[in-house]
Amino acid sequence: MRNRQRKLYTNNPSSGWYGYKQSKWSHIVFEHPATFENLAMEKKKKEEVIKDLLKFRNGKDYYEKIEITGNTGTGKSTMIAAMANFMNYYVYDLELTAIKDNTELRKLLIETSSCYKAIIVVEDIDCSLDFTSQRKINKEKNVEEELIDQKDYYHSKKDIEEENSSNSSKISKVTLSGLLNFIDGIWSACGGERIIIFTTNFVEKLDHALIRRGRMDKHVELSYCCFEAFKVLVKNYLDIESHVLFDEIGDLLEVVDMTPADVAENLMPKSVNEDVESSLRNLIEALEKNKVEGIVEDVKEDGFVVSGK
Repeated sequence: MRNRQRKLYTNNPSSGWYGYKQSKWSHIVFEHPATFENLAMEKKKKEEVIKDLLKFRNGKDYYEKIEITGNTGTGKSTMIAAMANFMNYYVYDLELTAIKDNTELRKLLIETSSCYKAIIVVEDIDCSLDFTSQRKINKEKNVEEELIDQKDYYHSKKDIEEENSSNSSKISKVTLSGLLNFIDGIWSACGGERIIIFTTNFVEKLDHALIRRGRMDKHVELSYCCFEAFKVLVKNYLDIESHVLFDEIGDLLEVVDMTPADVAENLMPKSVNEDVESSLRNLIEALEKNKVEGIVEDVKEDGFVVSGK
């Protein structure tokens, strides 16, 4: 199991499910260099995740699902890759918008059962389908009538109905209830060990039933780059563990919000002539710029900006 070649799966459109030897999933070889050693993340949070994974792997009846939240560029996808390498699990990238209905979703779940150990990932769950709106009264009719009443609205009601009819076959009919059953319903008991991961940049938009404790047991917030994460990045990109500029960078990271992706981008040498100190000073310059821009935004929010020549 440790030496097997890992694979990255994605679900095929349902239109191709029924041909000769057609599969609901297609895959490529999963070759990603991410490990927890080179993952830029706060050490304490990293240790919590590793302990949680070890508990899952070592517990015969232990079943846990993980939700990762954070800002764009904070390392959610990289962390998933690190988890797959750490656990030696296959990865299933589940694209909900490509699934026609709950029945197809259940069939995909059943087929993952052939893989004894797997991570099922739904990235940007807040953008996949509007599950929250399914708990509210359907407002489409009211919105449609309001648009028709506007003087500058050039579509007729018939045009809207025809457009909605043509698009109805393209819209996924996966419901919140169907997804909940997929996660921990009776069908979820079939198969081997599975970790389900949702990623989102806007956890507050998600329906509480989808992410409540007991269903998504582990919530991990990946925030902006801290000094510990910076030290991992600088080790990865510049192969150094200390420098006289570290203190200055650490002070700036305490007051400036910058994602690990942005920090990494500024650390990367822009030319063959740039050395370690040049790269670190590039980062300091970017942090200083963000700091000034943050101060200006604070002034704007207070209602005035004072400028002069």
